[in-house]
Amino acid sequence: MRVAFVGKGGSGKSAISGTLVRILAAEGKKVLAIDSDPMPGLAFSIGVDLTDVGIPDDAVEENPDEGGPRYRLKPGITSAEAIEKYAAYGPDGIRFLQFGKLRGPSSELFRSQMAFHQILRELKPNGWSVVGDLPGGTRQPFFGWGRYARMLIVVAEPTAKSLLSARRLARLELMKEAPRVVAVANKVREPADIELVAAHTDLEVIGAVPEDQAVVDADRRGRPLIDEAPDCPAVAAVRSLARTLQQEAGQ
Repeated sequence: MRVAFVGKGGSGKSAISGTLVRILAAEGKKVLAIDSDPMPGLAFSIGVDLTDVGIPDDAVEENPDEGGPRYRLKPGITSAEAIEKYAAYGPDGIRFLQFGKLRGPSSELFRSQMAFHQILRELKPNGWSVVGDLPGGTRQPFFGWGRYARMLIVVAEPTAKSLLSARRLARLELMKEAPRVVAVANKVREPADIELVAAHTDLEVIGAVPEDQAVVDADRRGRPLIDEAPDCPAVAAVRSLARTLQQEAGQ
């Protein structure tokens, strides 16, 4: 399984992707969580001790190859080795690889970001279930930061702003060599909300997560939803989504 979640900021994609990661890991899957959002979010949803560390500068060098990215991992460091050295550990053995978090100008993260991109580009399956969380909006997805995924999941609320963003993100399926693009309806109150997401995105809706006060409470406390309320309706819905994704991936 290789999926990446996209959507408008505040759509709930980090809560859903983080809960999915925890569910897969609890089932014994080898899970790599990918956080390419330079603002915090996914770490809270998984329960990883917060860290702002990306790929260290001393693992990166100027790329001598013309026409390639400006920076690359130093020779001899494979993507698997980089994950082993630089990905943090989370509950149930989850590995958590992050983009690096903004503390100043975005240029400070440029070397780390190029190395991060290389790791994802060269990552071999090796039994990993890969779940990524892209930042809110359309910039990163359309610039190819989700290319490691075989499925892009657009998270959409049944609101005008979220649906507009989701409709734009649905165009990802028109890109060259695009992965499969599907939708998950979030903060659903009634079946008509699911139909609304399907109608506005023209995407297959493969899951629906109900509006749930437990999600708000967990976010307020900075705790993973699955730890705060493991039996709540939202977690049950993500468990159903996990089964669907595993069936799609033949797992």
